[in-house]
Amino acid sequence: MGDILNPDVGLAIFTIISFLILVVLLRVVAWGPLLAAIDARERGLRDERERAEKAREESEKIQQDLEKRLTGAAEEAKDLIAQATKDAEVLRQKLKGDAEGEAKDLVDKARVQLNDEKNKLVGELRQEVVTLSVSAAERLMKKSIDDAVQKTVLDDFFSQLEKEKAA
Repeated sequence: MGDILNPDVGLAIFTIISFLILVVLLRVVAWGPLLAAIDARERGLRDERERAEKAREESEKIQQDLEKRLTGAAEEAKDLIAQATKDAEVLRQKLKGDAEGEAKDLVDKARVQLNDEKNKLVGELRQEVVTLSVSAAERLMKKSIDDAVQKTVLDDFFSQLEKEKAA
C-alpha cells in the first residue's frame, strides 16, 4: 500500500504521455467526425425548422387566399341573387304592364263592339220607327180622320213600339 502513496515519476510521465496521445488520437480520429456529425445534424435541424416555418407561412397564405376567395364568392353569390331578384322584379313589372295593356285593349275592343252594336240597333230601331210611322200614317189615311180612330192608331203604334223595344 505504500507504493500507491509514493508515486513513481516514470509512471506518471508515461501516464501523461499516454493520455496526451489518446487525446490527440481522439481529436484526429473521433473529434473531427463527431463535430462534423453534430454540425450536420444541427444544420439539418435548422433547415427542417426553416422548411417547416416556410410551409406554415405558405399554408397561412393559402388559408388567407381561400378566405378571400370564399368571401368573394359569397359576395358574388349575394350580388347574383340581388341581380336575379331585380331582373325578376323588372320582368314581373313588364308582364304586369303587358297584361294591363292587353286587358285595356280587350276592354277598348269590347267598348267599340258594344258601341257599334248600339249604333246598329239604334239605326234598326229608327228604321223600324220610320216603317211603323209610315204604316201608321197609311192606316190613318185609309180610315176616316176622327179623333177616336187617330187615338186608337197611335196607341197601337206606341204599344207595338214598346213591345219591340222590350224584345
